[in-house]
Amino acid sequence: EVQLVESGGGLVQPGGSLRLACTVSGVAFDHYTIGWFRQAPGKEREGVSCIRSSDSKTYYKDSVKGRFTISSDTSMNTVYLQMNSLKPEDTAVYSCGLDQAFVEPEIPCRYTMDYWGKGTLVTVSS
Repeated sequence: EVQLVESGGGLVQPGGSLRLACTVSGVAFDHYTIGWFRQAPGKEREGVSCIRSSDSKTYYKDSVKGRFTISSDTSMNTVYLQMNSLKPEDTAVYSCGLDQAFVEPEIPCRYTMDYWGKGTLVTVSS
């Protein structure tokens, strides 16, 4: 059974930084994509950034490009999202997801994942 557990959320001031972590276990297939989605109050869930297991190819939503960085350890047991220059608009519940499709990471990152963690709340406010 695939399990995803997020950590690192909290309260941060505008312009500040935060690093989220997603711990992954129970993966029984070779090729997959892991990524971060977020859902703000009153908004639909959107893909933020994703990374592919086979070659670590990444995808970023345009609004976070240059501010956020996705990375992983060598085994992809932990995936991180480093968030810099945070804005109030970044406030949301951030969830880690995994998709087993062998495709460009942009595809599941723009749609949905097969497995989900419970999420961690990020609040950007002064």
